[in-house]
Amino acid sequence: MRAWSAPEVPTLSEVGPPVVLHDTATGARVTTSPDGAARLYVCGITPYDATHLGHAATYVAFDLLNRAWRNAGHEVTFVENVTDVDDPLLERATKVSVDWVELAERETELFRQDMTALRVIPPDHLVGAVESIPLAVELIQRLEALGATYTVDTDVYFSVTADPAFGRESGYDRDTMLRLFGERGGDPDRAGKRDPLDCVVWRGERPGEPSWESPFGPGRPGWHIECAAIAMHHLGGAFDVQGGGSDLVFPHHEMCAGHAQVAAAGTTFAQVYSHAGMVGYDGQKMSKSLGNLVFVSALRNSDVDPMGIRLALLRHHYRSDWEWTDAELWESVDTVTSWRKALSLGAGAPAAPVVAEVLAALADDLDAPRATAAIDAWAAATLGTDGLADTSDPDAAVTLLAVLDAALGLSL
Repeated sequence: MRAWSAPEVPTLSEVGPPVVLHDTATGARVTTSPDGAARLYVCGITPYDATHLGHAATYVAFDLLNRAWRNAGHEVTFVENVTDVDDPLLERATKVSVDWVELAERETELFRQDMTALRVIPPDHLVGAVESIPLAVELIQRLEALGATYTVDTDVYFSVTADPAFGRESGYDRDTMLRLFGERGGDPDRAGKRDPLDCVVWRGERPGEPSWESPFGPGRPGWHIECAAIAMHHLGGAFDVQGGGSDLVFPHHEMCAGHAQVAAAGTTFAQVYSHAGMVGYDGQKMSKSLGNLVFVSALRNSDVDPMGIRLALLRHHYRSDWEWTDAELWESVDTVTSWRKALSLGAGAPAAPVVAEVLAALADDLDAPRATAAIDAWAAATLGTDGLADTSDPDAAVTLLAVLDAALGLSL
């Protein structure tokens, strides 16, 4: 699947510190230490509607990680999926009387445009669920050969008890797992399952639904096996970071880890599990089911500066849950204007300490609010908002334009 166009990212003369991340699985801060290229997998969209700000916050967050690694001197191999066949997509296509393939292609293209506007570095491999079916089938066969699957009617299930480490990624107790499994697409009450938490890896053919031939009969892969297969194929075992929204901690990332760790015994799926917080609007989590969405494309089509949108996202720590407001968006748009004014002077307050602070902040669990605060302080000093303008560094603008882009993804 085609990704979007890559922005031109400047190379900084100053090398950033090693990147430290909060690991969901251990609750500890972990210094990432890639062996060779840093390997990142981020769970992508199910393209049945446009990119909303909750999606954008997640993808901007892991774009910061990509940039922080690059600024620390690492090459990065970045993989992302697109779940271009799944129940929500098929249901949406039926509801709006559009062919599901057409809907998926249309919304995926809109997602590409949104990511381009927000200057998110594209993945090296953007992989659709449909094109990855052979990978999923191969992985299911490996699990089957190990006795980790069984059949209920025409569906193939994965036995979570086959993975001794099951539950370690989320750290949830069984009652919490059962509740979340039911709320997030699982079927804990289905008769014939060995364990209520067992998840489907191959969904047998249903009337009116797309299906593909396989050794298990016609059907299509489950969601979790899709991501596990793509990540294992492109990144191998024990890759550096598995990323996504916090609503993917369970069951999605737990199940992906289970599939991979049974198929390749003795190998962990990912070294670090990193999760972005949820973005709310009108008092509730922003979600398609609730309909309280703010779309990136709608803002762009209203002539909102994409850099203002990105800055509004950067002003919140990626792991926090927060509320989107129009007032905050316009404040960020005004801030971008103010920063551009300061940068247009050429000379400004000393840039070197700001560069060091920005790189240190982003290496410290992607602390974008701390980084943007440093730019705010520089702009205030340069513009003399306290009545005492500082233009002692003749190359300040050139230096800061580079770090704003390379580290924060802001092209001003």
